[in-house]
Parts: sequence; structure tokens; C-alpha cells
Amino acid sequence: MTLNTKPASGKPVVLSGIQPSGRLTIGNYLGALKNWVQLNDRFDCYYMLVDLHAITVRQDPKVLRERCYEFLALYIACGLDPAHNTLFVQSHVPAHSRLTWILNCYTQMGELNRMTQFKDKSAKHADNINAGLFDYPVLMAADILLYQAQQVPVGDDQKQHLELTRDVAMRFNNVHGPVFTVPEPMIPPVGARIMGLQEPTRKMSKSDDAETNAIYLLDEPDVITRKLKRAVTDLGNEIRYDIAEKPGVTNLMSILSATTGESFDAIVERYNGQGYGKFKQACADAVVECLKPVQEKYRAVRDDTEGLRKVLRAGAEAASAKADATLLQVHEALGFIPQ
Repeated sequence: MTLNTKPASGKPVVLSGIQPSGRLTIGNYLGALKNWVQLNDRFDCYYMLVDLHAITVRQDPKVLRERCYEFLALYIACGLDPAHNTLFVQSHVPAHSRLTWILNCYTQMGELNRMTQFKDKSAKHADNINAGLFDYPVLMAADILLYQAQQVPVGDDQKQHLELTRDVAMRFNNVHGPVFTVPEPMIPPVGARIMGLQEPTRKMSKSDDAETNAIYLLDEPDVITRKLKRAVTDLGNEIRYDIAEKPGVTNLMSILSATTGESFDAIVERYNGQGYGKFKQACADAVVECLKPVQEKYRAVRDDTEGLRKVLRAGAEAASAKADATLLQVHEALGFIPQ
């Protein structure tokens, strides 16, 4: 397995991460991971498994550990070569937790009280509304600011957190000088927005309770076919792109277009008037074919646990070098005595 041996590139930094909870879906692949692969030509890329964020909700330790290996293997299987991307686990870089405490002292309670994601997760996990869940955005700010990331790919649910990161960075810089790069949101190449198969008005989720609502990257071909055949469509049998009136059909068109490269107009011309059965089978065939090389590469990579551990050790070393340099600047700015 190729290890991360890339030298400092001088390229602008881009950083992102996914919680190792649930299971990665075709939505994660088509909407994010596939686009990440294209970035390393222009950026110095850091991709995390954010396990510290994951434990704001209770996790089974054995499952969490397996998910970290699984997600790392899928990162690689989807095309994120460790030779050109820094792949690491958040908890392997102590600077994340250390900077979080410092940034807590530059973040206002009122700002955290306004975070809509905290309100949503508190309602969902009413039996475990912990301080970590409340402080989640500050850890996210530390994640970003440690690497002096100029750009951060963010979804709609994370835009508010990035705005807080920018506010905290500017607040610190106004007091102590230009220590942090103030990050900008990245508008990535247009990726497919994949919705749930049973709830086509909601984004497909890797943590969905209903398995039939998502296609997971490691689903067997017969499972993929069965899920797509049972996918919600709409009244009638017309195939057209119409998010408001035909969200189910539109979602299947998005999946088919993203996996084959075929335009929406071409899909309408090919399948309109032929009923949903043939259309759904075409979607299933396209998804199976799209995921076949990913699944084959995953099996080869996942079987080499020691190889994955080497990737994580190399990634942690590279990430720590970058993060520790920033933390040293922060300590100097605050007047901490150097070691």
C-alpha cells in the first residue's frame, strides 16, 4: 500500500472530513468523495475521519473502530491516493483538542446557542445533551484553523459552523495579529445531490434508520437492485426532471445521470413513456456498474489492516507537523512559555 510521503507543496490547503458513523452511501460518493479526488492537482488536501466529533453521540467502541478502518479503506477505494492526500484520524492529532480549548475562550455562549444543528441534535438525542455536542462547532473551527485551510468544502448543514469559524478566527486575529487564515467556503464542482429512495425530498443519509432509504457503497448488487426497484416514484409514468412535482423520478434521474454521464434530456428521450420498471432497472444496472471497481478495490485494501494502520500513522505525522506549527504560533501569540 502506498504511504503518504508527499513533501510540502506550497499549494493552498483544502480540508474536509466525515464522521465514521453509519455507512457511506452513493450520495457521499457522487456528491463529495468523487469530487475530492479532483482537488489534489490544485490543493494540498487533508481528509479526516472525525472520530472526536462522532462521540458526541454514544458509539459502540468496536463498531466505531471498525467504521474508521472501513471508511479509510473506502476513501482509498474511491480514489483518494495516500501518496497525494493526507488521510488521518482526528484523534491521532492532539493539537485538535488543544486548540479547541483555546478557541473556547474566544467563542461566545450566545454564538453557540444560535447553532441550529445543536438544537436539531438535542431534539434527536434528548437523553444525552452533553457539553461536547454544544461545543461541536468549536472543535470544527479548530479542525479548520489548525491547517490554515483557505477553502473548506461544506454542505448546507455546515455553513453556519464555517461562519462561526470565520468569526472566531477574525476575533483572535484582531487581538493577536494574523495568526489564522480566515477560510472561505469552497463551491466544489457540481456534484449530484442524491436524495433518499423512500423520502426523495430529504438528502440521503449514511445514518438513516431505514436501510431501504439509502444505497450503501458496500451493498451487494442484488440489494442495490431491490432497493431501486422499491424506490418511491410518483403518480403516473412520465419521466421528467421536476423537483417540485416529481421528486422521486428526479432523484432517480440524478442517480442515473451521475453514474453514466448521460444528460437529463437524453434520459427523458430514452425512457419516457416506457414505464418506471425499465427506468428503475437501468438505474440499478448503472449503480452496480459504478460501484463495482470501488467495491473490488475496497476488498483488496480492507484486507490489509496493517497497511491501513501505516497510512494512518503517516497521515497523523504529516497532519501533526502542519497542526503543531499553527499551535506553536497560537501559544506564542498568547504568551505561553515555550517548551
